[in-house]
Amino acid sequence: MLVGLAAVLAAAGLPLYVHLPRFAAETGMGLGTVGALLLVFRLFDLVQDPLLGLLADRWRRWRRGLAMGSLIAMGIGFFWVFTLQPGIWELAAGLAVLFTGFSLGMILFYSQGVGLAQGAGEHLRLAGLREAGTLTGIVIAALLPTLFAVLTNPARSYALFGLVMLGLSVLAALATRGFWTADAMPPPPRLQLRPFLAAGGGRLLALALINALPVALTSSLFLFFVEDRLQLPHLAGPYLLLFFVAAGVSAPLWSRLAARFGARQVLVPAMVLAILAFLWTATLAPGAGVGFAVITVLSGVALGADMVILPALFANVLARADLPAGAAFGTWFLAGKLALALAAATALPILQRVGYVPGGDNSPEVLQTLTALYALVPCALKLPAIWMVLRLPQETRNA
Repeated sequence: MLVGLAAVLAAAGLPLYVHLPRFAAETGMGLGTVGALLLVFRLFDLVQDPLLGLLADRWRRWRRGLAMGSLIAMGIGFFWVFTLQPGIWELAAGLAVLFTGFSLGMILFYSQGVGLAQGAGEHLRLAGLREAGTLTGIVIAALLPTLFAVLTNPARSYALFGLVMLGLSVLAALATRGFWTADAMPPPPRLQLRPFLAAGGGRLLALALINALPVALTSSLFLFFVEDRLQLPHLAGPYLLLFFVAAGVSAPLWSRLAARFGARQVLVPAMVLAILAFLWTATLAPGAGVGFAVITVLSGVALGADMVILPALFANVLARADLPAGAAFGTWFLAGKLALALAAATALPILQRVGYVPGGDNSPEVLQTLTALYALVPCALKLPAIWMVLRLPQETRNA
């Protein structure tokens, strides 16, 4: 149940940033417009996500109804955006419904996990299961439009994607009713800034934001890089599958390693592995299919460590300091979503400004810009994240 719920919720996260730029190009929307739209939503989340977290804490008796409503809203948003394919303003409204449902669902899901886990090791075990389910959902959602394009009319692939996600979201809402246990305890106190910072929550939030930026950039530009820089459009789907399968398979392993050796001792080598993969990517020539396949596996394995260890550290901080999980995770997810939006809002307008045309005849200079944004900038952004991990206090380093 936990794995399946994580899979459905994950479809509204990273896969959207993989598909939206390509979806926008196919529907005639400019890349700069998409980047600006995503940034506006993340600014809206600055207010919305903490409020949703507060709602999750204060209305714990109605957690089941809130969770079912969030999943159904997410499905409606998928249908609205990808199946109906409306104009820009209607598209914005559909994305608002989708993102709000996703935010509330994720906050409820992770805060429920804080209550279910007992002890530091249990947080890592639960994180391993949860993130394996998350990565399964990412794989499915990332591949569905490509699969539909092969099996049916390519022009209707995104419309079918929206329809299927509506069905899966409603099914998840009905099938997971038993997961959401009502809490008869009185509502917890509001999240106070001083105890939160004293427990190490602020450091972990800053780390989550900085560390998410490299993956956010590569996710937003992945299809463009594979299709136009490597000139391997037919391998985009298999590469996505390799990447997320590698992350999903490695997630439980990272969890066990962190429980045995400590979070910092495991997380730093994984981050260095990501940098090496980024550097290798920048050297690839067009048609280097095997080399990019190896890089895809290595970077996927590195992502598995990020997705398991950092949320487990955060959950353990909340549990140890007896802090309200809903409001805290509302802020946690805001950091990750803000990173995705900042990446899209920065990289997509730059590509549009230098004259990049998805699937078009792009000059070597334009493709060099794409390579730098996809491979070199993420490498540079990973360095301060490593520095922040090394400076974590001893009591914050272990989950």
